[in-house]
Amino acid sequence: MKQAHHTIELSTRGPGLYEITAELERFVRGSGVTDGLVTCFVRHTSASLLIQENADPDVQRDLQDFFAWLATSGPRFRHTAEGPDDMPSHIRSSLTQTSISIPLQDGRLALGTWQGLYLFEHRDAPHRRAVTLHVIGG
Repeated sequence: MKQAHHTIELSTRGPGLYEITAELERFVRGSGVTDGLVTCFVRHTSASLLIQENADPDVQRDLQDFFAWLATSGPRFRHTAEGPDDMPSHIRSSLTQTSISIPLQDGRLALGTWQGLYLFEHRDAPHRRAVTLHVIGG
């Protein structure tokens, strides 16, 4: 049984979906694990992870618009320590995922044809984000 760890660090430019599939694939190839499970974990409470369609950019824009509509920024929240987008970012993160596991088969991520892994930035300002990766298998 083999294991490997890595952290992807990326800078966001504000709200949006940032695809990190290629970085994840490079990590998996370098790990030497061909069959197993890779776990991805975002180390923030105002960003999340999604597996989503990577063919049509309108999907990402529509998701972003929906979450902005669902949890709008504004002063009606008690928790505004980091600005009016603070609590809406926590709500959006709580409705999505901070951790995703993806099977690894024959050295490849077992993603569907149109699936990609995205960091979903919920804050209005640019941020530096970290996604911790762990693969285990043979």
